[in-house]
Amino acid sequence: MSRILIAVTHLLGAGHLTRAAALARAFAAAGHAVTLVSGGMPAALARLDGIRLVQLPPVRITGTAFTALLDPEGTPVTEARLAARRDALLAAVAGAAPDAVITELWPFGRRVLTPEFEALAGAVRAASPRPPLLASIRDILATPSRPERVSATEARLADYDAVLVHGDPAFLPLDASWPVGAGVAARLRYTGYVDEAGAAPPPKDSRAGIVVSGGSSAAGLPLQEAAVAAAALTPGLSWRILVGRAVPEAAFARLAGTAPGNALVERARPDFRALLAGAALSVSQAGYNTVLDLLQSGCPAVLVPFEAGHETEQRLRADTLAAHGLARVLPEGALTAESLAAAVLAAPAPGAAHAIARDGARRSVAIVEAMLAGPGRDLLPLEKSRLPSPGDLGLARHRCKSQGGEGA
Repeated sequence: MSRILIAVTHLLGAGHLTRAAALARAFAAAGHAVTLVSGGMPAALARLDGIRLVQLPPVRITGTAFTALLDPEGTPVTEARLAARRDALLAAVAGAAPDAVITELWPFGRRVLTPEFEALAGAVRAASPRPPLLASIRDILATPSRPERVSATEARLADYDAVLVHGDPAFLPLDASWPVGAGVAARLRYTGYVDEAGAAPPPKDSRAGIVVSGGSSAAGLPLQEAAVAAAALTPGLSWRILVGRAVPEAAFARLAGTAPGNALVERARPDFRALLAGAALSVSQAGYNTVLDLLQSGCPAVLVPFEAGHETEQRLRADTLAAHGLARVLPEGALTAESLAAAVLAAPAPGAAHAIARDGARRSVAIVEAMLAGPGRDLLPLEKSRLPSPGDLGLARHRCKSQGGEGA
């Protein structure tokens, strides 16, 4: 048994925390002692048996202002709060005495929290024996807007033994969103997508209805509002509009109160995959976890990727899915009740067959275990799925120019 520490701070939605918690559960299931350090707002996490959860003094943001950290009451964070976070993080490391440390997103993002992550890296360097230090990142990063940000990341990676990329390089390699130099490339370990949710029931012989979802945060409200209005334009269709738990009650009540008779507005449900298995169509954003739900269920999909605040992650993922015949895309800038109704009436066909690797949690554990077993025991790179590359499909690399984003 080894001791594993995972540090994560989520700011927009809970996707980063959800993925980090899935990794923590995979390590715990493999018999390891896991400490999960969370620096974002507290969120409900299922099945934490065998996992020690350490909550730092939380920070959050509003909208997509990633550099303007707030406390839970909405007040700008003070130096004292940031110092308390750093001290609590270092105390968690000292208490856990980890054999391996994983930082979620850092050093590719969370620049606003640089002091605490650098303190963590310093504690790892000072430990004897020194535990392996790994970064955990999703398939797509916010493309750096300035060359010095790339240089700073590469310099910080000197402390790192590996970068766990939770994606499939045959489907969407990291260099579609981030300039991967030789130093970064040598550290990359593709794991496949981290898909912890259970398998969806087999698709029904006859699918019916439209399921609309917008993730856990309030960022999905424009899509949900457009869906309510589009339902009124399509009285012959049945709509189920799911609203995230972070959407304020007043906004939820407004959606429910204005919905026509053919639309049901309700809070997000744990049986989302089961709903997709019986739905004729999914309308959603293109977040990491939502896309995995779609791939598992095989539900025909219209994707309206979140693009506010120069966000580019979801658009690149959505365009890649569309290029592989797995979805259709309605850009957020073109979203209206009328355009959504037209997209729905176009009735996309079920998603094409795919072999996208989705065993990222299991493989992440295997990679770390191999590193802990000793030098030369690292795993070989993930085998490529039998898919054409995004370049073969005409997707330009580095097409996204971001000024911030969730990677900030």
